[in-house]
Amino acid sequence: MTTTFYLVRHAAHGHLGRTLCGRMPGVSLGEEGRAQAEALAGRLAREDLAAIYASPLERAQETASPLAARTGLPLQTLPALNEIDFGEWSGRSFEELHGDPRWDGWNTARHVTRPPGGETILEAQARAVRGLEELRRAHGEARLALVSHADVIKLVLAYALGLAADAMGRFEVSPASVSVLVLGDWGAKVESLNERVAA
Repeated sequence: MTTTFYLVRHAAHGHLGRTLCGRMPGVSLGEEGRAQAEALAGRLAREDLAAIYASPLERAQETASPLAARTGLPLQTLPALNEIDFGEWSGRSFEELHGDPRWDGWNTARHVTRPPGGETILEAQARAVRGLEELRRAHGEARLALVSHADVIKLVLAYALGLAADAMGRFEVSPASVSVLVLGDWGAKVESLNERVAA
């Protein structure tokens, strides 16, 4: 018995590449992101989904909403899919963070570095993987759409591939992309990575 997870990174918003949003409230999709969310709905509506789950943050909820509307499935919020808690860094621009020795330490060895007031990537990875295992036990043989955030998806995929958490920088998870992960009693298998859906 296997559970198939469509791991969806939220669509584009205006802070991408400029701000470490983390869990800051009020980050909504822009025009491009809304178009991407509609395209994702068209792509995933063909997959005979049993459920749709999303991170509590607005950008993930807004990305998942068109899929829920198209399939008629309720959109369920799953805290395990939430963005990494970056603590005091949340909402700061990357320009501001540049040169901060704590930020440099984070980018050099994330597995042993904690953002001030936040969580480590190993804690985030454990949270996300535990959430997927709970869904697997609850749903069994099913296909589920999970809308989350780049680093959280990368951490889940790194776990499935047997890579160290710090290796997540070796592959890309783009906005509005889909990666497919299969979990069973036998372990995990990545079926696809960073499938980009044209808006």
